[in-house]
Amino acid sequence: MPKSSAIDQDPRLRRVRGLARVLDSSIPLGGGRRIGLDPIIGLLPGGGDAIGAIFSCYILWEGARLGVPGRNLWRMAGNILLETVVGAVPIAGDLFDFAWQANVRNVRLIERTLRSGAVRPSRSRKAIATGVLVAAIAFVLLVAALAWWILASLWGWLHGLLG
Repeated sequence: MPKSSAIDQDPRLRRVRGLARVLDSSIPLGGGRRIGLDPIIGLLPGGGDAIGAIFSCYILWEGARLGVPGRNLWRMAGNILLETVVGAVPIAGDLFDFAWQANVRNVRLIERTLRSGAVRPSRSRKAIATGVLVAAIAFVLLVAALAWWILASLWGWLHGLLG
């Protein structure tokens, strides 16, 4: 089992911790609650949630590079998927994004895996990382296209209703 101090000093883990903090909990709101840039980026119509998901995919990719097993990578991808899909719903999705904090969840999952010593052999890390990253990017592009189509449809419907 790897020593905790060695894990804590890994530059990749430090990077994903910092990114998760910026995305999910960098701005204090008072009452002990914090918000990050992810729900704020999600407010951008037509792809804000897809942009946030791309940043989240970096944490997933680094998890794969660190040797996190496939089942945990899929769980991390599910966290991102849930946050991205629900986050695409105006207002309610942004509130969910604020509460769910997929990035912080995923970093905790990486840390638990590393501390338990349940990492995969290093020779498969690159293949897993590449596969996960390609799948995640394809998914993000699909969500962005779907969000754009929904917004265009709503705009057309509103234009027809009001015009």
